[in-house]
Amino acid sequence: MISVRRGSERGYADHGWLKSFHSFSFADYYDPEHMGFGPLRVINEDRVAPGMGFGTHGHRDMEIISYVLDGELAHRDSMGNGSVIRPGDVQRMSAGTGVRHSEFNHASAQTTHFLQIWIEPAVRGIAPGYEEKRFEAVDKRGRLRLIASPDGAGGSVTIHQDARVHAGLFDGGERDTLRLAPGRRAYVHVARGTLRVGDQLLAAGDAAMITDAESVVLSDGEGAEVLAFDLP
Repeated sequence: MISVRRGSERGYADHGWLKSFHSFSFADYYDPEHMGFGPLRVINEDRVAPGMGFGTHGHRDMEIISYVLDGELAHRDSMGNGSVIRPGDVQRMSAGTGVRHSEFNHASAQTTHFLQIWIEPAVRGIAPGYEEKRFEAVDKRGRLRLIASPDGAGGSVTIHQDARVHAGLFDGGERDTLRLAPGRRAYVHVARGTLRVGDQLLAAGDAAMITDAESVVLSDGEGAEVLAFDLP
């Protein structure tokens, strides 16, 4: 079964320097029908204005993945990590017992467009951790490339949850199949372009929730960039 939620149905916040769409309830946006999907708790599509960013703030007991679509995002945290992530980079921060960090767009003219993803961990109270890896476009072209998993399979970043996150780029006749083990579910978020998920045509910001299925085919992409979550 495939259920579609259109991008226009998401929550939206305009803070001037930050414009953010919320796939699930977040901050001042509350929708009891969209509190998460399995352990997937947050997908925020954020656009950060040049020279602006998120000041130092804290998190606990959450797996936080940042996926940049355009621009650059500078990160600094209380674990001593400091880096700049760009399109192709995947950053994972395990908040665990508590971590403080900041995120900033230091560019003078370019907006930073990125997805902030929160996944609830399977265990609480772990030591905070950080990981960052790069996945080139060629590795995502016409296929779902594993970028996050519980065991770091295939060079993916490691998350503390039985969830697997894939990223893919699709155009024309390119297609791939996301296969699901019994009892699993999937969430497919189209970050840009258009893409057919099963028999549903999705546009940027749209998402498909897949349950009671052995697989789902992704096809007929047009400039599509997609994240696919295999979830318990």
